[in-house]
Amino acid sequence: MERFLLEKMIRWKNSSNRKPLIIRGARQVGKTWLMKEFGKREYSQVAYINFESSKTLANLFASDFDIPRIITAIQVETGVQINPENTLIIFDEIQACEGAVTSLKYFNENAPQYHVMAAGSLLGVALHPHTSFPVGKVDFLDLFPMSFGEFLLALSKKPLYDLLVSRDWVLITTFKEKFIELLRQYYFIGGMPEAVLSFSMETDFNKVRDIQMRILNAYDQDFSKHAPNEIVPRIRMIWQSLPSQLAKENKKFVYGLVKTGARAKDFELAMAWLINSGLIYQVNRASKPALPLIAYQDFSAFKIYMVDVGLLGAMGNIGIKTIIDGNRIFQEFKGAMAEQYVLQQLKCIENMAVYYWSIEKSAAEIDFLVQFADNIIPVEVKAEENLQAKSLKSFKQKFNPTVSLRTSMSDYREDEWLINVPLYAFGDYWI
Repeated sequence: MERFLLEKMIRWKNSSNRKPLIIRGARQVGKTWLMKEFGKREYSQVAYINFESSKTLANLFASDFDIPRIITAIQVETGVQINPENTLIIFDEIQACEGAVTSLKYFNENAPQYHVMAAGSLLGVALHPHTSFPVGKVDFLDLFPMSFGEFLLALSKKPLYDLLVSRDWVLITTFKEKFIELLRQYYFIGGMPEAVLSFSMETDFNKVRDIQMRILNAYDQDFSKHAPNEIVPRIRMIWQSLPSQLAKENKKFVYGLVKTGARAKDFELAMAWLINSGLIYQVNRASKPALPLIAYQDFSAFKIYMVDVGLLGAMGNIGIKTIIDGNRIFQEFKGAMAEQYVLQQLKCIENMAVYYWSIEKSAAEIDFLVQFADNIIPVEVKAEENLQAKSLKSFKQKFNPTVSLRTSMSDYREDEWLINVPLYAFGDYWI
C-alpha cells in the first residue's frame, strides 16, 4: 500500500535540522507499518523496539539518558549494529516505557546524527506522571486513516487516481460512475489499513466488517485499560452516542443525547480523553469567518466526528447493500456519512484549520469553514445531487468570500460565486 505521508518522512530524513520524529495517530491507522516500510525503503537496516512487548528494556531510561549506553542496549536487544548513516531507530508504543519520550530530547541535543522515529497510539493520554515532554526537541507528523486517494491506489486504481489529480473534469465526468461506485465502497470500508488491505486482496465485505468490529472492540478495551476508571463509563457513553449525534440535521454536539440532563462539565474529561487518543475529531464553531479562525472559535459549540467513516457505519450496523443501493430509511444518515467522509479528507491536508459556522437561533449553517493559505473557504456538503445552497448563499451575501465550495454527487462546475466539486474528487486535488 502507498501512504502519502512517506513523502514528508523522506523530507524529514534529508532535513539539515532533523530532530527525532514522532508519528501521531489513533490506534490501528498504520503507524507501525508506515515506520517499518519507510525504514525498509530508505535505510540499510532498522532497529525496531516495541516498548509494550519488550520487557527487557522497560528500565532502560531509569538511571540516566546516556546515549552511547542506550545505543548499546538497543543493539543487544535487536541484534542490529547501529550506524548513524544507514540505520533507522524506531521506538514504537513509546508511552509504555517511562523515560523513553524524554530521551528524545537527549538524542536531539547530544546525538543528532542518529535517525530516530517514535510512535504511540495513546501518546496523548498515557504519558507517565513525571514524564518531561521534549518541547521543541522533536518533529511531528500526523497519520490518519487512508484518504480516498490512498484507497484508490490500494485497490490498484492508479489510472483513476491520476485522472483526479489531472483535474481534467470532462474526462473525470466521463468515468464518474466508476468513481461513485468506489466512493460508496469507501463509505463502507473506510480508511483503516487492515480493512482496506483485506478488501484489496479478497473483495469480501463481510470480512471487512469483521475487521471493523474487531477494531471497535479493541478501542473499547483501551477505554478500560488506559483511561482513569472514574471516566470510563462516560467515555463509553460519548462514544456510543456518536451515530445519533451525527444523524441529526443540526450536528452540534448535544450532551442530552449522551445522557438525559447531562452537562458539559460532567463529560469534559471523557471528551478530552477521546480527542487526545485520536478516536474522535472535535470541530469548533467559528463565530466569524476572519483570519485567523482560531481567534474566533467558540468552545461552547462544536461538532464531533469519528476517526473513520467505515467504523461509523460498523457502529451503526449499516450493511453494504444499504450504503451502495441506498433506501429511504438511510437518507438522513447518508448525510452524516458524507460529512464524515469530507472531514477525513480535510484532516489529511497539511496546515488545514477546520471549523464550522452558524448563526445562533437560525437554520443557516456552513458544514465546514476552512483556513488554507490565508483564505477562508466555506464548504457545504450534500450527500446526493441536491444543488440547493441556501446557507452558502446567505454566507456569501453576509461575508463575500473569495471562493465558496459545495461538494455533492453532481458534476464539477464553476458558477459566478460557487464551485461544485464531486464528493469523489474532494481532497487535495482542488487545493
